[in-house]
Amino acid sequence: MGHAPMFAHQEFADFSQEIGLASLGASEVELKRLAAIYWFTIEFGMCKQGGKPKAYGAGILSSVGELAYCVTDEPEFKPLDPYEIAQHHLSFPISSMQPTYFIAESFAKAKQQITDYCDDISKPFAVSYNSSNDTVTVDRKIHARMEGADSEGPLF
Repeated sequence: MGHAPMFAHQEFADFSQEIGLASLGASEVELKRLAAIYWFTIEFGMCKQGGKPKAYGAGILSSVGELAYCVTDEPEFKPLDPYEIAQHHLSFPISSMQPTYFIAESFAKAKQQITDYCDDISKPFAVSYNSSNDTVTVDRKIHARMEGADSEGPLF
């Protein structure tokens, strides 16, 4: 079943989608940063509940070994900071236990921190998701020069 149970949870799915929407139009550098943020939140995220660290990341929850390991004294635990992840944690092991986990004060706070980071990404356009009709809307028209054309035509 892998990650399916977590993505069936609406708040978790919306959190993942926020990062996906932020990737549209992002630079290659920013895509690498978003991938790392995704890794340390959606895949291997932890947050406090009742003052204790709890796993919420789909990668942790789908691995019995990782789940047991993430509550030991072996890994390093840092407060969730998407800007730190984006600057200093662009590489991470994909086939061994994580040496570092970022712990948010709460799941809601993690979502807000990632939303704030995504809102700061400089892109040539912005997108939003309309849940009432399941569409992604481009908030600013993007034009591309058509080869051989005298005027610009819409890209979207």
